[in-house]
Amino acid sequence: MQFSSKVIEQAVDTFAQLPGVGKKTALRYVLHLIKQDDTEQLAQIIKQLKTDLKFCDKCHNISESTSCEICTNPVRDQTLLCVVQDYRDVMAIENTGLYKGLYHVLGGLISPMEGVGPGHLNIETLNTRMAEGVIKEVILALNATMEGETTSFYIYRKLAPHNVNLSAIARGIAVGDELEYADEATLGRSITNRQPFSAFFTVK
Repeated sequence: MQFSSKVIEQAVDTFAQLPGVGKKTALRYVLHLIKQDDTEQLAQIIKQLKTDLKFCDKCHNISESTSCEICTNPVRDQTLLCVVQDYRDVMAIENTGLYKGLYHVLGGLISPMEGVGPGHLNIETLNTRMAEGVIKEVILALNATMEGETTSFYIYRKLAPHNVNLSAIARGIAVGDELEYADEATLGRSITNRQPFSAFFTVK
């Protein structure tokens, strides 16, 4: 793809780094922005994503402060914890309106093929939260993929010494599906009808 301007080429290359955006789509974005009279608001919002957002010290959810609104909400069930991959899964579950506990965002899934091990995820802080003795049940709400199952099983073994019930969302979510794409009714039923995690594995 030939460009008449180095600035356009750099802009296209930058947009093309976004997930699901190829060079042609990136070029459409760039040409659209060139035609706009005011791009200052977009530039400011992009800047704020890096300067104004933080990660909650407790659950690692994206927040505007070091403690997110969910963790600081006294109405939430402090004894119930839902473990998810990332912020999109928090949004998906919250949209069901059926879950009233807390969250723990791992920040990814174990994937040896991609060089992602347990040490790259927020698993040790999860173990620390369990040691506080407040959490009574942990719901493993990870994608029904190979990486999701591997991560769930690792956490299951990691939390075994703690006196806590471990459950997993019911398989209303088809194997291979990702939570963020599930409809709210199916995801809500999966949370409500969760099962003991041991039901999914036989540990020797």
